[in-house]
Amino acid sequence: MVIERTLAIIKPDAVGGGVSGEILARIHKAGFRIVAIKSLRLTKAEAEGFYAVHRSRPFFADLTTFMSSGKVVVMVLEAENAIARWRDIMGATDPAKAAPGTIRREFGSSIQNNCTHGSDAPDTATFEIGYFFPGVDLI
Repeated sequence: MVIERTLAIIKPDAVGGGVSGEILARIHKAGFRIVAIKSLRLTKAEAEGFYAVHRSRPFFADLTTFMSSGKVVVMVLEAENAIARWRDIMGATDPAKAAPGTIRREFGSSIQNNCTHGSDAPDTATFEIGYFFPGVDLI
């Protein structure tokens, strides 16, 4: 098994809904190490920069408006196969299609308001971690 890092975000709906602590507890219970963590409120421009890969998609404006609508918790998680493991714990993007017991199934309300974000590949994780933690030595 390979030790990896992934970016995780607790989105505005989960922070505003008071479930950040439960999500953090699940991260710890699953054996992830939190390498870096911070709480912030993204500006619209920061959300657009982060989701630039989706700029041509029809949901881009709604997504970036949502992601800049309230506080988020941004983390770098580390574990064996962290990317796939975090995505399994989150569940499918659509909470209605997510497996029982997953974060999105239990706390998400729609494809957009699905509580959490996670990197989908090593290259994406590298970009996303650097976006939120530029120039930071993550040990």
